[in-house]
Amino acid sequence: MDVKIPPHSEEAEEAVLGSILIDPDVLPDIVETLRSADFYSRRNQLIFSAVEKLFDSGDPVDIVSITEKLRSSMKLEDVGGEVELTRLADAVPTSANVSYYVKVVRERSILRQLITAGSQIVESSYRTDDIDGVLDNAERLIFQITESQATKTYRHLGGIMHDVFENIEKMKDVAGTISSGGFVTGIPTGLKDLDKLTTGFHPSDLVIVAARPSMGKTALALSMAKHMALEKDIPVGIFCLEMTKEQLAQRLLCATAKVDLHKIRTGYINANEWRLLTAAADRLCRANIVVDDEPSLDPRSLRAKARRIKKEFKTEILFVDYLQLMHLKGRQDNRQQEISEISRSLKLLARELNVTVVALSQLSRAVEQRDNKRPRLSDLRESGAIEQDADLVMFLYREKYYEDKESKDEDAEKASGDKPHETEINIGKQRNGPVGTVKVMFDPLTTSFSEATKYEV
Repeated sequence: MDVKIPPHSEEAEEAVLGSILIDPDVLPDIVETLRSADFYSRRNQLIFSAVEKLFDSGDPVDIVSITEKLRSSMKLEDVGGEVELTRLADAVPTSANVSYYVKVVRERSILRQLITAGSQIVESSYRTDDIDGVLDNAERLIFQITESQATKTYRHLGGIMHDVFENIEKMKDVAGTISSGGFVTGIPTGLKDLDKLTTGFHPSDLVIVAARPSMGKTALALSMAKHMALEKDIPVGIFCLEMTKEQLAQRLLCATAKVDLHKIRTGYINANEWRLLTAAADRLCRANIVVDDEPSLDPRSLRAKARRIKKEFKTEILFVDYLQLMHLKGRQDNRQQEISEISRSLKLLARELNVTVVALSQLSRAVEQRDNKRPRLSDLRESGAIEQDADLVMFLYREKYYEDKESKDEDAEKASGDKPHETEINIGKQRNGPVGTVKVMFDPLTTSFSEATKYEV
């Protein structure tokens, strides 16, 4: 029986190491692409690992320093001693072709990873009846290979501090412009006072928008998504568990056209409104917005869909409407534990894809039992884990909702009337910034939010 040797190129691996030894200037580009695990030969892995450590600590990389690094870790004899390092340096006349050698080493590494992943997928397919688990694991394994080709999960603190200081210096240069509303470091929401308080939404953050029913959570999310896609050309993904794609599109359409949603649903539209709707539809058709309306979405399915959307559309922000409608497949845990796991999965998703995840969340009925019905962190329904996982928690509060409900005792949407009225966005938690309150205007006819002039912290 023939034994298959995994794909590799000893010559290319040695050429990469030799190029580093004769020309250390090529090292930054190499360490950005390759890891020690990309080398097939154990000897070459050890040598490149020593190179990585020297590079990360800012030390010189040459035959002497590599020799000492290997000697201090008791690995020098394992690679063949200093003689082997000298041989590698002498074997490469020039580093001019190093990018090609790196490409060969990386491609062979990917092939080996695919073989390993394929073997794991085959093995798990024989050992389990959980088809969803097998599919999710298969997709995760392949996704990790494709998405982390040029990344590593560890880095020396010195390199991290350099990047952090560069960012601080950049922020120092633009200090003062944020206070005037002219600069946002994250994804802008379209509400300047909110952006002033949060500096926008940032990659890998989990943002929670929480409120009691009929407060306008979905309307706020769609207002933000619309601004991001239409005004800033930012790719947006929306997972709607409560409405169909068509219903969501209707709400986006009326908010963009500034036409009464009820008129769209009944068909009583005049000529001017029709022109507005046509123009809005044209803009929305060209917007980079992806909508999914699977009603029984679980974290595993969400993760799989989000990966594909991110890869295909380069999505930078995902909206989930709403968290409590999600469930864990095949699990019988209590609801609090279930919500905790769902919340954690959303935070992990944001980090894995390096996107902002904005999840809408219902508040508990305890809000209704108080005289002051402004929400607080303890009102987050069914789990304190939501507060723990979130980087930013925003509460919606409309005083008019309660005033009209008490005076007329009608449904909240009808009771709020037709005129735009003030709504509070209370920042209850911000991991990297202040808390405070922002005043905005809510238009119940077009279910859209706009700026107000008041701002307080």
